[in-house]
Amino acid sequence: MKQLIECVPNFSEGNNMDIIKQITNEIEGVEGVSLLDVDPGQATNRTVVTMVGTPEEVCEAAFRAVKKASELIDMRHHKGAHPRFGATDVCPLVPVSNITMEETVEYAHKLAKRIGEELNIPIYCYENAALKEERRNLAVCRAGEYEGLKDKLAKPEWKPDFGPAEFNAKSGVTAVGARDFLVAYNVNLNTTSTRRANAIAFDVREKGRVKREGGSLTGKPVLDENGKKVWEPGTLKCVKAIGWFIDEYGIAQISMNLTNISVTPVHIAFDEVFKKALDRGIRVSGSELVGLIPLQAMLDAGKYFLRKQNRSVGIPEKEIIKIAVKSMGLDDLYEFKPEEKIIEYKLAAEEKKKKLVNMTLTEFTDETASESPAPGGGSVSAYMGAMGVALGTMVANLSSHKRGWDDRWEEFSNWAEKGMEYQSQLIRLVDEDTEAFNKIMDAFGLPKKTDEEKACRKQAIQDATKNAIMVPFKVMEVAHKALEVIKAMAETGNPNSVSDAGVGALAIRSCVKGAFLNVKINSGDLEDKTFVQTVRKKADVIDKETETLEKEILAIVESKL
Repeated sequence: MKQLIECVPNFSEGNNMDIIKQITNEIEGVEGVSLLDVDPGQATNRTVVTMVGTPEEVCEAAFRAVKKASELIDMRHHKGAHPRFGATDVCPLVPVSNITMEETVEYAHKLAKRIGEELNIPIYCYENAALKEERRNLAVCRAGEYEGLKDKLAKPEWKPDFGPAEFNAKSGVTAVGARDFLVAYNVNLNTTSTRRANAIAFDVREKGRVKREGGSLTGKPVLDENGKKVWEPGTLKCVKAIGWFIDEYGIAQISMNLTNISVTPVHIAFDEVFKKALDRGIRVSGSELVGLIPLQAMLDAGKYFLRKQNRSVGIPEKEIIKIAVKSMGLDDLYEFKPEEKIIEYKLAAEEKKKKLVNMTLTEFTDETASESPAPGGGSVSAYMGAMGVALGTMVANLSSHKRGWDDRWEEFSNWAEKGMEYQSQLIRLVDEDTEAFNKIMDAFGLPKKTDEEKACRKQAIQDATKNAIMVPFKVMEVAHKALEVIKAMAETGNPNSVSDAGVGALAIRSCVKGAFLNVKINSGDLEDKTFVQTVRKKADVIDKETETLEKEILAIVESKL
């Protein structure tokens, strides 16, 4: 599988859309790179750009964008609410898949060297790419901002990591880094006071605030034995935060960088700011995401708020995301569009190939009925299984909301969550079965003129056939396991929905039987008979166990009707 990295350059221009477009055109001109998000801010006069692709190509796109920014942006005339010291202020690389942080750091150093040498822009390396420990923190590198650069660059201790140790008046300095996934997240307040917003930011940010005598905000700073100021840490780890006023919206915000969302997720940051604001007589009115966020972070947030309401978390993904959006007020300032703000959704939208699971039910049945041989019985079997377990999940969710069963909501929520996982696996297998058939067709279409080509073609056909056996076998495995949800709901779920559990069991049984037929028919052309014998033996066991379990479930259902 190919390596993927993300790059999130921040450019010091947020108002002139012509300039922003010229910069992003450079990115879009590189094959293998997807431009996922362009987020300009008028008050900050800054645009956050997000791109994803293979490492070499992303670095090429980043270099071209930095070059174009150096031509179009003049820092001598720049003003904005956000700290900055360069036309391209920061350019971090982020590992996404199949690549280590160490490898990402190597790419960051190569990019930094190229920008410094070819564009004559001083470069500081930060976060995991830092070449000096004291430069790991971006805030330290950027201290003094653009206005302090001339004096800063004259000091030996601030010699750039790459590029000239000279003040570039037009382009300033660029910080190139390698870091974990960072979420830029702002919380909206019902105040216009920057001072009060800053007070809340200092309450929560990891760095905290300077400790003062008497605990007052106006007291003298407390000094340690070395004469340095003593700091009182805030309540949230891996969080940087400041307060500012946004003219665009007429409100103050807490602007946060969540540098490790596995330590402090967005929903915890939101709740903590909510509490600290309330302590100061201020109300949180909502929040906004700058750039993109991982899908899992949104799902974690939605489930967090559902659990606080004693509600089932075993509901469809889009509903969980809706709860996250509403709970954190992510649509307070403007519409929150998951397909544009969630990185996995944005990437999926970039793919041209249409998936079966994205079709309507009518489209799917029409496609099945057409002259095309796929989707066939395997995909339909997986779809039946998904529908079967969906019924079990429905019973679990209805049970979690049943009047008088309030103390059992978590029990049924756990069953619903299991059901959703089985359903998701089976839905993925709908497309995998059709893709398996297409791979066989592709293998048969390989050239066969020479002996070498014939051998390669034969091996490709055998490999594709093995895959076409294993996909429906996987359908059988998952569907059989899903019966545990159906049986539990038949036994303990809402008695008014017991017939739905029965229909679910029938659908699962048909799914397993149908998938087994596909295992059998695809086995006929495989030369590895030992493999065939092993898989069919396991499949036969699953088939028989499913039939027995289906009968048990139907007996339970009939006894309650």
